Amino acid sequence: MSPSSWRLRLQHKTGFTYAGKVGASYNEARMSPRNEARQAVLDARVEVWPPARTYRYEDYWGTIVTAFDVQATHEALQVTATATVETLPPGDLLGADGGADWAALAVPENIDRWHELLLPTPRTALDEELTELSERLRGEHPTPHAAALATCTLVREEVEYQAGATGVQTDAVQAWRQRKGVCQDISHLTVGLLRAMGTPARYVSGYLHPSPAAGIGEAVVGQSHAWVEWWVGRWTAFDPTNGIPVGERHVVVGRGREYGDVPPLKGVYSGPKNSGQGVEVTVTRLR
Repeated sequence: MSPSSWRLRLQHKTGFTYAGKVGASYNEARMSPRNEARQAVLDARVEVWPPARTYRYEDYWGTIVTAFDVQATHEALQVTATATVETLPPGDLLGADGGADWAALAVPENIDRWHELLLPTPRTALDEELTELSERLRGEHPTPHAAALATCTLVREEVEYQAGATGVQTDAVQAWRQRKGVCQDISHLTVGLLRAMGTPARYVSGYLHPSPAAGIGEAVVGQSHAWVEWWVGRWTAFDPTNGIPVGERHVVVGRGREYGDVPPLKGVYSGPKNSGQGVEVTVTRLR
């Protein structure tokens, strides 16, 4: 990695508490960063309490999954993922007039290739108002990439980031109507608008170091974060919540059509009601 790269240490703790004893649970964790062009994973592990044997595989979308089942009786489940990752700044960014044109995106070969990333999903589907907005944004810009950047700007201006304003089941239409949401909602809304204009788009799940001027060795409260990527002849990534290209502060964990494809932890169990889920993310810049 180049001198301008960052080295980040991540710790993500999450889990469930139950309203009584659970006999068995079967779980999947999507909390491990992956090696790719702009990030190198130096080490990564996932630990489970109560202890359980884990196995790893790559899912349909290319996300690393740690699967495990807990057969011992338990009243709480905790999963701790730790990783050290080197990341790069944004690099070779497309100009607003760069990338494929509208005609290229409409070629049957490209529509077939990215079919799943052009369809609405439960959290990205639009209503009539948003569909008209998407058509207007497309009509106002000469290239898909310019329209995508404009979409990110508009969503950021119109939807206020507010922690706790929504839940994991909130969809794009709800976030738009209340003009409040978190990074997940802002990303779902952006993805939905891009797909409606014919641009393949995907939802990205990962982590964000909150400080551009991060001190070396200082552990800070980080975030599970979400952003978007769109295809205009090549994939390009952007963080609409913060209005910035994806760079050294971002760590990718998974991609998919929406949050439902990349939840950090999900599972099934036999027993009493789940009484809460805690999440704690700590990020340290090592260099």
